[in-house]
Amino acid sequence: MEHLLSSWPEIVTRLKSVKGILLLADYDGTLTPIVDRPEDAILTDDMRQILRSLSVLNNCTVGIISGRSLTDIIDRVGLISVVYAGNHGMEIKGLSGVLYVDPEVKKAQPIIHGLYKKLVKKLGRIKGVRVEDKGFSLSIHYRLVDEGILQKVRAIFENIVNDAQVSGVVRITHGKKVFEVRPAVDTNKGKAIKTLIDKYKKDTAIGSKRLLLIYLGDDQTDEDGFKAIEEYGNGISIFVGAPQAQSAARYFLNSPDEAAEFLRMLYKQVKSGFAE
Repeated sequence: MEHLLSSWPEIVTRLKSVKGILLLADYDGTLTPIVDRPEDAILTDDMRQILRSLSVLNNCTVGIISGRSLTDIIDRVGLISVVYAGNHGMEIKGLSGVLYVDPEVKKAQPIIHGLYKKLVKKLGRIKGVRVEDKGFSLSIHYRLVDEGILQKVRAIFENIVNDAQVSGVVRITHGKKVFEVRPAVDTNKGKAIKTLIDKYKKDTAIGSKRLLLIYLGDDQTDEDGFKAIEEYGNGISIFVGAPQAQSAARYFLNSPDEAAEFLRMLYKQVKSGFAE
């Protein structure tokens, strides 16, 4: 894994060989620092301005792919010139409206809602636990839970979701101090990226060899995205955080602050134009 800023001359060479960029990024831990409470993850005005500036450049499309609900991530970023994918890609909103919602996901909503009520009843009274209803999925945050009762929280959670998981209705994933309850459908950030690639190429008529794909993420759920980038063959996959040997990403940036620095450098370079 190479430090992206140290590899900038190589990145510039690649930028000069393409005719368009699809820039995609996670939100929490990537564009904003990880915080104790998800509601406190606020995008800085500086980062918002960088994203806006990139998104209005010719042949540069910017998208945010988040585990948050579509409504939440749109409200937090607040840019109409950006594409959004919420719930790890279960719902996608393009520049002209809703692009995609997995129909199988909608079928699982009643069960997801039922699990939410049970989890709130059993875990909501435990200090430090936050059960988040994201419409199509649930997040159980335990960053603020005392270490001494983590096993109890995990046991309660597993007991509640066990039947739905065994029956194949939902699947459980894990992130940084969070359990995720999702419909058991083949949807993830990698699938969302592939959907956006197809949409971008169709709308811009740019061939795959002239389109550079960039994805920034920081968590386990972003690994599907990194793999999609590497499979694409003309992409830059960037892990935000201390370098991880097990990650599929090729590059790393140490923090959201370095991610902001990279995006500023990218804007300056892209503004000068693409290959003829």
